[in-house]
Amino acid sequence: MATRLTKRTLDALEPREKQFTEFDTDIKGFGVRVMPSGARSFIVEYRPGAGGRSVAKRRLTLGRYGAMTVDQARTAALNALAHIRLGSDPQDEKSRQRASLSVADLIGLFTAEHVNAKLKVGTAQGYKIALEKLRAAHGGIKASQLMRAQVAALHARMRGNPYGANRFLAVASKLYSWGGDRGLLPEGHANPAAKIGRYKEDSRERFLTSGELARLGDALREAETVGLPWTVDEKKPKAKHLARPENRRTLISPFAIAAIRLLILTGARLREILHARWEHADFERGILFLPDSKTGKKPIFLNVAALAVLADLPRIVGNPHIIAGAKRDAPRADLKKPWGAICKAAGLEGLRIHDLRHSFASVGAGASMGLPIIGKLLGHSQATTTQRYAHLGDTPARAAVETIGAAISAAMAGRKPTPPIPSRKRE
Repeated sequence: MATRLTKRTLDALEPREKQFTEFDTDIKGFGVRVMPSGARSFIVEYRPGAGGRSVAKRRLTLGRYGAMTVDQARTAALNALAHIRLGSDPQDEKSRQRASLSVADLIGLFTAEHVNAKLKVGTAQGYKIALEKLRAAHGGIKASQLMRAQVAALHARMRGNPYGANRFLAVASKLYSWGGDRGLLPEGHANPAAKIGRYKEDSRERFLTSGELARLGDALREAETVGLPWTVDEKKPKAKHLARPENRRTLISPFAIAAIRLLILTGARLREILHARWEHADFERGILFLPDSKTGKKPIFLNVAALAVLADLPRIVGNPHIIAGAKRDAPRADLKKPWGAICKAAGLEGLRIHDLRHSFASVGAGASMGLPIIGKLLGHSQATTTQRYAHLGDTPARAAVETIGAAISAAMAGRKPTPPIPSRKRE
């Protein structure tokens, strides 16, 4: 049967016991297939190659009616038939596409050949977290068929964590750029993570005050000497078998205590301290030479207090790491549990380990040491990274605002303002 396909004619088609196809009178081979369920799909029938009745017909599905309008289907049919006349076989291309890599396959290759092979441990861990989100959501579909709308929807579900959402988007974009460069995706394939707006990330820097530093020091001393107190639910059946309240204390590992002290005294990153080896320490010069870090080779300058921490720390035979872990030859994996306990004892819950690095920089900036020096101590590869601490070192600006404020307050109170102390000229 044939009729000119329009929205009216399609809506009028009644489903039958068996599927049937209604062809269009204007475009040869273009039609709509109607299923017994009432579902309608646009199709094109054609003979590939040179054509002729000796060549078996093939059928290409263009899309479902509803998701695709009649006019869109008509345009798609004309485009497909034009390619067929030029010698292509869209159905064969579609079959090859079905055999192409899935999103999960692409992630597997990317992880093996790029993430594990070229990225540092900390960076690789972040990549794997983001890639697992993509795999869990869309791992089963073909890599070339992942749509921007699908990536954007996944990004939107993470909006509660702007930083994590934006890192996910960056990793997904890198995945598809890498796949395109490796020839694993069709030539000119659009990156599905491109053109998706990032969320605004609020600054999370926190700087410890002198009072908070004192509380942190008290908690560290308590943790390494008498231990931190722990509580239990006295109503639980087994509570009566536990130690007496005055004996409910836990000593924290000296290696965990030393790691925390070194972090605040040097401004180093967590992994730089955890992975440091005794062979890296130069006690005469007061430097910890790291052969590799986030920014490559890096010296960590050790002050007298940091050198004292290292001097008091025992060396474990067979373990080359300064912060020795429970396993032989391995460093401590993390500081999550001891850090949480110490922060609770110090009344600093919510404080991140990375905030110790910010606090180190803030003390230097407040002492007017200059951003270049602070950047060198922190191991920043770009000056713009250190710029976040600029407002903490505005000593002249602080003096100026105090003078202005005093003059205004005096005038409002009817007093004569105290003349400012003239600054000394440099010789």
